[in-house]
Amino acid sequence: MRASRKALIGAVSGTAVGAIGLGLLAMPATAGGAPELPDVSAPELVSSVLTADMPALAGTVEVENNLGLPDIPGQQSMLGTESARVYTDGKQGARVSFEQDTGEQIAVSNGNKAWFWDAASQRVTEYSLHEKQRKPKDATKDNPAELARSLVDKLNETSEVRVDGTARVADRAAYDLVLTPKPTERTLLREVRVAVDAETRLPLRLAAFANGSTEPVAQLSFTDLTIGAQPADLFTFTPPAGAEVVRPEPNKQRDRKPGEQEAAMADSSVIGDGWDTALVLRGKELLNSMGMADQGRPDQDKPDQSGVGPGAEADARQMLEQVGEKVTGSFGSGRLISTNVGGALITDDGRIAVGAVPKQVLIEALEQAK
Repeated sequence: MRASRKALIGAVSGTAVGAIGLGLLAMPATAGGAPELPDVSAPELVSSVLTADMPALAGTVEVENNLGLPDIPGQQSMLGTESARVYTDGKQGARVSFEQDTGEQIAVSNGNKAWFWDAASQRVTEYSLHEKQRKPKDATKDNPAELARSLVDKLNETSEVRVDGTARVADRAAYDLVLTPKPTERTLLREVRVAVDAETRLPLRLAAFANGSTEPVAQLSFTDLTIGAQPADLFTFTPPAGAEVVRPEPNKQRDRKPGEQEAAMADSSVIGDGWDTALVLRGKELLNSMGMADQGRPDQDKPDQSGVGPGAEADARQMLEQVGEKVTGSFGSGRLISTNVGGALITDDGRIAVGAVPKQVLIEALEQAK
């Protein structure tokens, strides 16, 4: 499964990490001239985006990236375009579906439960959501439009913001909101553009541009959109006859003893804010982010101190040696994987720093997260 598809599915099932949402931004070309709309100031537009209610909707979302990821021997390319059908009831319900050669993949959430269906394997994974996860609008936060809204909220204070005319997206009139990093921000991104629906203030498309490039490096957009109530049966899922149903154990995080919660949180850190934010992970979270953990190989039976089996760790290190640049510093040593939009610095002791930032910022993040 491509990275963009996996992330969208993860968002609906409540497992995606929003901090890495920059890899899912899109803005395909739109037809038609720029619509005439009443003037609106940048502060007014930002405020309306952040306070507007999420409407019930159905639409097609297209995800495209030009991240410049290195070719990884034996791995499927993560470049290209993906599209998905998305639905939300504006409250607790969300649904994303993909069509592919091997069959449909569907992720559904209704606030109480979440399901992931893979037609190729004939398997349904069913999740029970805890009370802490069932907050108002939790499901609508998984909508691609909410990814854009969250990004605007995060970057607003560290950006120069302007309204740069109007556009037409998914046959809807929109304002073009532009966020440019302030001079003090250390980032590889030049700007982020958000097309904001003139009627609902819903983000319709979002594009990230890197320094030195005139084309977006990552893009996300509605290509068609219908605002209005959706059938309730979209937000539940009945396993087909003969399907395997898997129910993972409930999250035991609430059952941790005093001190264990703090120890778990110490395994991940957010360093900085705004455009120069870096996320530092360690141990098994690293391999999960690379899609390499828990593959069931015999040599994974005995995890090391980081919680990662030696077989998976060996695979990761071998891959990094082929595609990563050797980096050393006070943090130790590791390999840097660079893209058009940022990078990931993976250390020899099992940590990773990721962000849309230069190499030096990743090094500093590792040093601060010790």
